[in-house]
Amino acid sequence: MAYWLSNTSTLLFLLQRSSNAAGAPGLTPPRKPPPPTSLFGRMTMGFRSSPSSANLAAPPLDIVRQVEAKYPALLFKQQLTAYVEKIYGIIRDNLKKDLASLLSLCIQAPRTSKGSVLRSGRSFGKDSPSNHWQSIIECLNTVLTTLKENFVPSVLVQKIFTQTFSYINVQLFNSLLLRRECCTFSNGEYVKAGLAELELWCCQAKEEYAGSAWDELKHIRQAVGFLVIHQKYRISYDEITNDLCPILSVQQLYRICTLYWDDNYNTRSVSPDVISSMRVLMTEDSNNAVSSSFLLDDNSSIPFSVDDLSKSLQAKDFSDVKPASELLENPAFQFLDE
Repeated sequence: MAYWLSNTSTLLFLLQRSSNAAGAPGLTPPRKPPPPTSLFGRMTMGFRSSPSSANLAAPPLDIVRQVEAKYPALLFKQQLTAYVEKIYGIIRDNLKKDLASLLSLCIQAPRTSKGSVLRSGRSFGKDSPSNHWQSIIECLNTVLTTLKENFVPSVLVQKIFTQTFSYINVQLFNSLLLRRECCTFSNGEYVKAGLAELELWCCQAKEEYAGSAWDELKHIRQAVGFLVIHQKYRISYDEITNDLCPILSVQQLYRICTLYWDDNYNTRSVSPDVISSMRVLMTEDSNNAVSSSFLLDDNSSIPFSVDDLSKSLQAKDFSDVKPASELLENPAFQFLDE
């Protein structure tokens, strides 16, 4: 699928750059010879070169000449766009499906045979019973390697991992708010260590491929930050909303604060005054018809347009590209060698 995503997105990019809609405002037609009658002829016009023009310094975009797109070309472009979006969605959803079973194991710290919580460090070894997070890293690396080997445009790679990390955020955060056994101090330490592995992965993948994926984990990061902070009963409501968990809603904060329990040191949650303030604000929100849902929704939309793809890819200079020998042996493609 990565191979087809790479090829269809590149073809869509070339089609976008070599054609414009009829009557588009602000477009000045460049001086050029009469366009060929066939669509393939228009697409390959930029590959033709002659000795007289070989020494002219022309920008890459001038190699692929713009033509006025007619209905067949516009229909083909529309169908090609649908193919790119469909293939993108399949790759993204397959990655989510592979991560789903792993995430269900990563939300709660495993326990030893004696029933105590397994304390995890900065990273997880391959032989550790806490290697579910490492399996997620391996899954991400496998997909990234496949996309890179097939030269999938980096903008699409970024979108895939950004939406995948958003999915991770939704699954972990919702599980935290729905399961009281997950809202513990030791579990917060376990998830925090796993998030550190994801942060390291983003740094190693670099912004070129990871994009803003790390920022998509804000909800679970801030929720875990609350779970592992000490002396919660001394924290005021303003400190929670402004410093500790600014992105979380009142409903989400109330849920975490009331579910929290310390399975290690038996410490208390926030003070009754903070809980009271949250209840007052939730009552006001309900009177103002503000949604009382504390769960997050996964976004499965297509996060890019044809223009986004066209602007992000770099135009290549095709003037020195040599046609494949198989094409030159076919009389129908002799024009490529002219």
